[in-house]
Amino acid sequence: MNISHSFIQLATSDVPRLYGFYKHVVGLPDREDMGPDSFALGADTTFSIVDHSDISGPTKEPARFILDLWVDDLDAEQSRLKAAGVNFSREKGFEHWGGFISTFADPDGNLVQVIQYKPELAQAPQETLATA
Repeated sequence: MNISHSFIQLATSDVPRLYGFYKHVVGLPDREDMGPDSFALGADTTFSIVDHSDISGPTKEPARFILDLWVDDLDAEQSRLKAAGVNFSREKGFEHWGGFISTFADPDGNLVQVIQYKPELAQAPQETLATA
């Protein structure tokens, strides 16, 4: 499979509310060439908020779909989002592979992780260290 572009659809019963959150609070840039309610996630991925008749209310399984947004400065992004009223369920947790992750939920309850990768800090998982 040779993929030239990724297109992620997040279904909701309230497109204007969810689109507004990702546009004005999270700060995602529009992808104007892909129609309304679409954002550019890097050069080759489109993230689109769509209406779907089978969706109503908040998500029943928040961890089923997790949007990971990799950034250069997690501290700055987390501070900006907190100032905009975003509540984090996890703040700058370290992962053994060198990632720092902060997690919050969007207005529908879907999880979003803001990640800063520092490969120089990667280390073996604790289970591996304990058996070595």
